[in-house]
Amino acid sequence: MKEIPNILLADDDPDDCMFFREALVELSLSAQLTFVNDGEKLIDLLINGTTDLPDILFLDLNMPIKNGVECLTEIKSIEKLKRIPVVIISTSYDSTSADELYRLGAAYYIQKPIGFSQLQDLIFRAIKLVTNKNITRPDKVDFLLSEQ
Repeated sequence: MKEIPNILLADDDPDDCMFFREALVELSLSAQLTFVNDGEKLIDLLINGTTDLPDILFLDLNMPIKNGVECLTEIKSIEKLKRIPVVIISTSYDSTSADELYRLGAAYYIQKPIGFSQLQDLIFRAIKLVTNKNITRPDKVDFLLSEQ
């Protein structure tokens, strides 16, 4: 894993953003963490931002202005952005939506768990999987990261 990954979280829920940050701290995972709270800001940051592109993007599906599916579609259609690994993170899960997200190019799908320790585990696993250069995009059967 890259020593200090550049992580971008697109989520409009301040509590979820706080839990995400706390999970990284509890894991003693040094990371550059950036938050955006709507899809339009996400796309603007990725296209016009002055910082490096993220090593991994955690993308909530239910955001204002531009939702996660719209963002994923746009990201994967832009040459300079399409290689960013996108991990969908959402409270809901249904197989039809997951099939579409996989087809659009998402790397993994995390259903937001109830407990903090489960959240930590899933975030860590996603970061480890995505930043391991020896691992390619998973088969559809491994797309959903869930509690073990």
